[in-house]
Amino acid sequence: MKLKIDSRKIEKGDTFLALRGVDIDGHDFIASAIKNGASKIIAEHGNYEVETEIVKDTRKYLSDFLKKYYKEAIKNVKLIGITGTNGKTTTAYLVHKAFNNLGIKAAYIGTIGFYVDQKIRNLNNTTPDLYEVYQMIDEAYKMGCSVVVMEVSSQGIAHHRIMGMKFDIALFTNLTQDHLDYHKTMENYALAKRELFKQLTGIKSAIVNYDDSYKDYYLLKENNNITYGFTGGNYHILEYNTSMKGTTFKFEYNKKQYNVHTLLFGKFNIYNSISVIAILKEYGFSMEEIIESFNKLNAPVGRLDTINYKDNLIIVDYAHTPDAIINIFSTVLELKPNNIYTVFGATGDRDRTKRPIMTKLVLSNSKYAIITNDDPHNEDPKHIIDDLLEGNKLTNYEVQLDRKKAIKIGIDKLKHNDLLLILGKGHEEFMIIKNEKIPMNDKKIVLDYLENK
Repeated sequence: MKLKIDSRKIEKGDTFLALRGVDIDGHDFIASAIKNGASKIIAEHGNYEVETEIVKDTRKYLSDFLKKYYKEAIKNVKLIGITGTNGKTTTAYLVHKAFNNLGIKAAYIGTIGFYVDQKIRNLNNTTPDLYEVYQMIDEAYKMGCSVVVMEVSSQGIAHHRIMGMKFDIALFTNLTQDHLDYHKTMENYALAKRELFKQLTGIKSAIVNYDDSYKDYYLLKENNNITYGFTGGNYHILEYNTSMKGTTFKFEYNKKQYNVHTLLFGKFNIYNSISVIAILKEYGFSMEEIIESFNKLNAPVGRLDTINYKDNLIIVDYAHTPDAIINIFSTVLELKPNNIYTVFGATGDRDRTKRPIMTKLVLSNSKYAIITNDDPHNEDPKHIIDDLLEGNKLTNYEVQLDRKKAIKIGIDKLKHNDLLLILGKGHEEFMIIKNEKIPMNDKKIVLDYLENK
């Protein structure tokens, strides 16, 4: 049986499965599927002119079907799931790179795409739909991978994109304000992420940030719980020093102390690094192998992505939540620049309550800021700016909705040992206005402008 969930891709003789989504119901496309040649329909209700099978839950049907169809890949690939508000992308990407450096072929699925060492393709969501996830796991297996590292978003979990999947290791990075337009409360947000930790199998290793106030949500009694943090945990971080050359830190594990050097910089990247160490240790590598491998690890594109300009520094970063903004400022302040300039905005059709908080953080830590468009989606950019400036009394900013112009203004302000932060989009290659994707990449804008300056 050739099963498909997209009526547009149906060919003669295919079976069409009508999935209920958040915004789209596959049952609305059954007629189109039949017109395109579907010989069988699997749905939750209705009676159609071709063979029809009615099931209680089409998502459950899909999950069971995929587990059988891709059983060889599922049996032979270990899944590692990483969830949290901030740090998912960097941590997951570093884990995948570290495995490859240590001789274990691994794939990465997440915000910046599908990678098997190098990028295979971009993805529409941090956690793609269930069908696509299984296809990528199978593809990775056929390319020789024995490990797949996945970013698992709260909305991905809520939308059943990992339904029925089993993970050997799960990691919780942190929980801070984000996606409340969807989850409504922080507790709902926390509970959504907890579902990942109920889907552990095998060694059932749950690695949890000891310093995070929501940690108890993820320390389930049925799992093998491992913690890390500055205030305590199995991996107890004791001290660190960061500079433009990277970061060194010391931690204690099983009553023994270890020193690590990484090319990444900033306190929040120590959290990312120590969680990578914990994952690799759970997999079975020795601490000596793990620490040595850190000399070869670089951050993924769009995460503290640095560009030197004369004796100034330009940093492109994905930071788009209050906590991520706090983290990046705490990091760059340790570099002691003369002045910090910031270009930032806020995504449309998303949590509005975080917008004025972000502005206060940026303006309080910057000499000057240029407020601009991020991805307005279907929201009026001027309304987004109004939200960002709600209650603001500071004057060290200007508004320039044209993001390219805003970035150029920021670059032109750099004089001597200054720093420019360009926040919000990171690796992204498009700006989304209504339903149109307009090509735009922050780093490319910087490089093109500097080349012609």
